Amino acid sequence: MQTIDSLISLLTLERLDEFVFKGENYQAPWGRVFGGQVLAQALHAAYQTVPPDRYAHSLHAYFILGGDLDIPIVYEVDTIRNGGSFTTRRVVAKQKGKAIFNMAASFQVREAGADHQITMPNVLLPSMLASNTEQLEDVRESNPEYYKRLKLTLPEIFEFRSVEKLTTKLMSNSDPYSNLWMCTKEKIDLDLPMQQQILAYVSDYNLLFTASLPHREELRNKRSFFASLDHSIWFHRDFKIDEWLLYSMDSPSASNARGFARGSIFTKEGELVASVAQEGLMRIGTA
Repeated sequence: MQTIDSLISLLTLERLDEFVFKGENYQAPWGRVFGGQVLAQALHAAYQTVPPDRYAHSLHAYFILGGDLDIPIVYEVDTIRNGGSFTTRRVVAKQKGKAIFNMAASFQVREAGADHQITMPNVLLPSMLASNTEQLEDVRESNPEYYKRLKLTLPEIFEFRSVEKLTTKLMSNSDPYSNLWMCTKEKIDLDLPMQQQILAYVSDYNLLFTASLPHREELRNKRSFFASLDHSIWFHRDFKIDEWLLYSMDSPSASNARGFARGSIFTKEGELVASVAQEGLMRIGTA
């Protein structure tokens, strides 16, 4: 995918029935369905079944089986609850009749209430940083095969700018903290539901990478397997995906071949717009 329109087309599902939808797959270079795609498509399916005055405030998802890139995904929505202020939906994603993913999502009407947030980390602004594509050039000569693999994982639609030097974090062990500026490369005018779907899509990048930071020296010399196990997002405030957002991530723990990471997403002005948490499989193989 090279344009934002192609991503929107991917996330916009075909309606098969009142509560059944079908989506195609992004042909991910790593050979399995991208978790962010399923998150975003499931959120899209849920949004098609809620009143227009309700907006997603949280979702909690489990990845059950790896998805097959060559098979469309069918999303079945269960209308769990339609309340006065909150609407709850359950979405099950299936291939060949088997569940590969499920998600619970909650939607709320606009309400006034208490308002506070944590402070955004004091980091360099995106205008002061090279893009991740540019930062990866340091690896091209020293390890061309590794460079090719890394380059394939960078989405063409988004601009990523790592605050900490990317090549150092890729090659050397470091503390499990990471800060990344991100936004779409194209300017777009979208409603909040689609903004949230695109944020869900991109939120699956870099979280497990943060959990791997204390183990990079071992990982880069061995065949390893990474996969999302679960993923949660809380949407706090409105935002624009085509303006710079800081993804501030940390990983409190890794154990039992699983890495846990969480992230806070801020606008450039320091407003906290979303929180994310994920646990993923991190199997370190042999050299």
